Amino acid sequence: MSRVQQVTVLGATGSIGLSTLDVIARHPDRYQVFALTGFSRLAELLALCIRHVPRFAVVPEAAAAAGLQDDLRAAGLATQVLVGEEGLCQVASAPEVDAVMAAIVGAAGLRPTLAAVEAGKKILLANKEALVMSGALFMQAVRKSGSVLLPIDSEHNAIFQCMPSDFSRGLSAVGVRRILLTASGGPFRQTPMAELEHVSPEQACAHPNWSMGRKISVDSASMMNKGLELIEACWLFDAQPSQVEVVIHPQSVIHSLVDYVDGSVLAQLGNPDMRTPIANALAWPERIDSGVAPLDLFAVARLDFQAPDEQRFPCLRLARQAAEAGNSAPAMLNAANEVAVAAFLERRIRYPEIASIIDEVLNLEPVVAVNELDAVFAADTKARALAEQWLQRNAR
Repeated sequence: MSRVQQVTVLGATGSIGLSTLDVIARHPDRYQVFALTGFSRLAELLALCIRHVPRFAVVPEAAAAAGLQDDLRAAGLATQVLVGEEGLCQVASAPEVDAVMAAIVGAAGLRPTLAAVEAGKKILLANKEALVMSGALFMQAVRKSGSVLLPIDSEHNAIFQCMPSDFSRGLSAVGVRRILLTASGGPFRQTPMAELEHVSPEQACAHPNWSMGRKISVDSASMMNKGLELIEACWLFDAQPSQVEVVIHPQSVIHSLVDYVDGSVLAQLGNPDMRTPIANALAWPERIDSGVAPLDLFAVARLDFQAPDEQRFPCLRLARQAAEAGNSAPAMLNAANEVAVAAFLERRIRYPEIASIIDEVLNLEPVVAVNELDAVFAADTKARALAEQWLQRNAR
């Protein structure tokens, strides 16, 4: 390695950001933090800046930036604080940056991630919404800039590891029959259907295997997370929705599989720890220590699989429908889901109503072509407005 790589971490205070910084800290001879960004956890962002000494930090608002800048000066650091989406795009596309961890949750991560792509950076993509919302435009930008796009979701990283290196030629050309996308089934896999009306945000956020933020934990409980991953997989691996099959695997040890036409099925296994895919992408095509303990198959003892029940998980059905419709449908799906999940976490709606809101939005708004980024955001805005109208009529 000729020099230390400069890394920007978008969404540094979230679980993916923290895991990324843990891996980086294990390899100071290979990686250095260029910039850290945070949204609301400013005390945590300050602590991370003190530990990793980035050149830049980014926060959403000017008042927060001024306070953080004062705290950084008091700590003797020269870190410069930037503000808002413009600041995010600046640290994502800066000439000095080699790699960008795109871990901002939701639609807010799209523009800075695209800025990194257009600047030709190595993109560690944990923000699935970027591809869900604007897959065709995003992949076109990747091809045009020559950016290296590496998936961080454990499932997509597993698929990437199981694919031949020339998979970009097309699945049929490389002998791939199906992509098998595994899902834990979340905390409500066996909950009686009648009880789902009364589950709390705390129950929805209590994932059995993974430690994640609140929004993505609810998505995992509803399996919307898997639906978004299905859409993402189609763009990453140039697959049709019919070529991606979701399989519930409660142990979360097999992270995904690739089924080949000769009958071979390749799987990637590991402990449920995001540092594994992060280390894989950071060092690709090499391998580095991630800090994750070796997988003990004797302790695991068994591997179970079952088909998802779309009556229990209607969000998965809605996501597949959006994937098949294409164009603006995935952006509307994502926007309606973000509004619905926020309302559930605020206890304004019941858990099953997340799917009800998304279903209504997709039925009310016609699918339109999205040939430019403005059309993506227009679909996003319209879907959010329709979801808010549902809340005004029905929320508790």
